[in-house]
Amino acid sequence: PNPLLPLPVLQAAHCQMIKDLSACLLGQNLRVDCRYENKTDNPLTYEFSITKDNRKHVIHSTISVSENIYRGRANVTMHRNLVCLHLQSFTTSDEGIYMCELKATNDYTGNQMKNITVIKDKLEKCAGFSLLIQNTSWLLLLLLSLPLLQAVDFVSL
Repeated sequence: PNPLLPLPVLQAAHCQMIKDLSACLLGQNLRVDCRYENKTDNPLTYEFSITKDNRKHVIHSTISVSENIYRGRANVTMHRNLVCLHLQSFTTSDEGIYMCELKATNDYTGNQMKNITVIKDKLEKCAGFSLLIQNTSWLLLLLLSLPLLQAVDFVSL
């Protein structure tokens, strides 16, 4: 019997690991990117919260109820290995410690958490191309391939 065998089983128990948490400003809005490594296809639940004055405030969540003051201003988008919080009209009163918490359904290893201190003056501007490129690349590809498709049709005639 190999004494090293139980190790991969222990690693597999961690279904998702938060790899990176970053924040940036997109115009007047705050974007918090919570990148994770997904090791399961189970549905993912998330919670974004802020701790200020030693109190935790839930901004957007599928785990618990978000607070009224954030409800109209916050939304979350999910991409592959990325959960993105968008908080509109970000001001200095929204400064604090932002936390991203992820949990995969039927994952008994507990929630994964990571936090980042967000101060308006220290925030960098978001790289504007990242999400835009992902959403428009297929369209661009389609447009670029149109002449090619027409050429193929022409040949087949």
